[in-house]
Amino acid sequence: MAQLIRKEDALEYHSKGRPGKIEVVPTKETKTQRDLALAYSPGVAEPCMEIHANVENVYKYTAKGNLVAVISNGTAVLGLGDIGPEASKPVMEGKGLLFKIYADIDVFDIELNARGIDEFINVVKALEPTFGGINLEDIKAPECFEIERRLKEELSIPIMHDDQHGTAIISGAALLNALDIVNKNIDDVKFVISGAGASAISCCKIYLALGANVKNMYMFDSKGLITKSRTDLEEYKLQFAQDVPHMGLQDAMIGADVFIGLSKGNVVSKDMVKGMAPKPIVFALANPDPEITYDDALEARPDVVMATGRSDYPNQVNNVLGFPYIFRGALDVRAGSINEEMKLAAVKALAALAKEPVPDIVNVAYNDISLQYGPTYIIPKPMDPRLLVSVSTAVAKAAMDSSVAKKPITDWTAYENELYSRLGSDDNLLKYIINKAKQNPKRVVFAESENIKVLKAAQIAKDDGIAIPILLGNRAKIEAMISENGLHLEDVEIIDPKDDSSEQKRNEYGEIFFEKRQRKGYNLYEAKKAMRERVHFGCMMVNGGEADAMISGLTRKYPDTIRPALEIIGMTEGTKRVAGMYIMLTKKGPLFFADTTLNFNPTEDELVDITLLTEKALNIFNIKPRVAMLSYSNFGSSLSPEAHTVRNAVAKIKAARPDLVIDGEVQAGVAFNKDLLKENYPFSDLVNEAPNVLIFPNLAAGNIAYHLLQEVGGAEAVGPILLGLRKPVYVLQLGSSVRQIVNIIALSVVEAQIKGH
Repeated sequence: MAQLIRKEDALEYHSKGRPGKIEVVPTKETKTQRDLALAYSPGVAEPCMEIHANVENVYKYTAKGNLVAVISNGTAVLGLGDIGPEASKPVMEGKGLLFKIYADIDVFDIELNARGIDEFINVVKALEPTFGGINLEDIKAPECFEIERRLKEELSIPIMHDDQHGTAIISGAALLNALDIVNKNIDDVKFVISGAGASAISCCKIYLALGANVKNMYMFDSKGLITKSRTDLEEYKLQFAQDVPHMGLQDAMIGADVFIGLSKGNVVSKDMVKGMAPKPIVFALANPDPEITYDDALEARPDVVMATGRSDYPNQVNNVLGFPYIFRGALDVRAGSINEEMKLAAVKALAALAKEPVPDIVNVAYNDISLQYGPTYIIPKPMDPRLLVSVSTAVAKAAMDSSVAKKPITDWTAYENELYSRLGSDDNLLKYIINKAKQNPKRVVFAESENIKVLKAAQIAKDDGIAIPILLGNRAKIEAMISENGLHLEDVEIIDPKDDSSEQKRNEYGEIFFEKRQRKGYNLYEAKKAMRERVHFGCMMVNGGEADAMISGLTRKYPDTIRPALEIIGMTEGTKRVAGMYIMLTKKGPLFFADTTLNFNPTEDELVDITLLTEKALNIFNIKPRVAMLSYSNFGSSLSPEAHTVRNAVAKIKAARPDLVIDGEVQAGVAFNKDLLKENYPFSDLVNEAPNVLIFPNLAAGNIAYHLLQEVGGAEAVGPILLGLRKPVYVLQLGSSVRQIVNIIALSVVEAQIKGH
């Protein structure tokens, strides 16, 4: 399904909080006067003199070795054209973001007011001492060819114009595998290329390097087929000029084996595809509208192997599969350039990776039961975690083999481990949850739909295929808010529990509720009256299967949502109590905190229940729990009643669940310090690997800890999650953002999927 992005959402995303998408973060201590004296004057003089004595020391004492410049003059920005350097900045910041999240490469984006070739080159040359590599971006042809050529000749750091080579590398990998699948040889096939800009020229050059024959390439620019009889050709097109009479695109497509589209949408018809050779390969890469749609190409020729630049169809040719990992490998061996050998190594690594079994995390992310090598899977998916190691390693080896590496790698196992550890896993769990929700969206009822945050979150959940929203509240008010805010929720069900139209349902729900609570404080009148409340009404919808999950609490007190959920939905069979858990997304991976919201001063048995409920919840995420039962005491160092309670709870859990990795009572700092544990408590279950589940001795400790980690430690909190209920009900924390509400929606859907089974 295509991603629907509203203008208002995009503008809000870029402007909220700190404007833009990137910031600079210190990497050294800066808290004391001594820190500052080391960081600047007088301490900074020492590395300055070391670099002066040997300029290569700049890589040892500064960030140069992991710093790339993304540079543009804004003359060819996406499909927007020549919009100027300032207007290109959001794109360049976005490119920097991708470098960081996919390959842990730091970026300064630089937008130059320099349209002339010489002016542009002189500015970039002057920047060489600052950067370990330069990514040129969104520079129009033909200037981009000359700019890249001269900079590569005159500078001694890796340089790549991604608009040229990115698509070439990714499509080259896709082409190798497509030809393999249709059993054709690259030197025999006939190519038709629609487009003759920077990307098209580079694609064809890499196909030639892979074995294609230039005599079999029919390239079209805006004026038609590039032939030797034409007198209007720029130098970079002459290599592809054919000595044939002029013909149109339709004639050239007859008998063609491969079509490469890098031009504009809808220039290829079904009839053109029908006229191609058996088992044709069509790469329609114009964005957002391909030269021919995926569906039309498949309808014309069921035997086609098709790729586009779009994420909503199989085989997306996406540059993010290449540039982060190419620069990662180049930087890590301190390559003096990015040469043809390194680009071809990336092509072959991508092609080979697509043939390997696909990890479950990738299948889940793309809503597929089992991706496997074939016509609809010829290149890896962007979220494949293996890309960093596969492509970066191949590029680094090629740099060494082609003698452009100044810092060769000697221990490849250590290097691969370093690559794996470079990227934090703070958002991997969230990606898993959201993509798991998309596999089977569920009906989520919102008890507070008269709140604009809730409506915006419902819009995103609907657009992204995460959930099917049901809105509770005053219909007129909700519809007015939808209209005023430009939302598109007209087809979403709206129910007002107080409206006359809901009277029959209120009575029906009231009688069911009375049956549940008739000897527990409710008479029939009170039970029916309670159904006018949205939380009670929503819980009854979930209880009766008319909705799969409920979300409330944004404007209500926590107990006001939990109480109806317990009274109407109740606890899972065999569960003695409910508990509250938060997922804290940290740079070192997710941490699960409990109890953070419900149980004030749990007893031994209550701590046991809370722990086992939390352990069970981790099954949803396919995560093996490693539990630390926290206290101010370490393994009997205190004889206080509170430490004794935690200690006894651990003993009971170990006796009941010897398979569970758990230990305590232990201080939080000790639990995460391997060296301290090995030295002082080598018997601990946590000595080899840090915990991912923290069970707190009381509500105050858990609540304070998650708030501190969120506000001071920079972790993202997902929750609270109610553990132990028969069906999913989620209570939003005060001040939840739209993003946080969307995360909760996804969680509720995933839980509903599991409990539905």
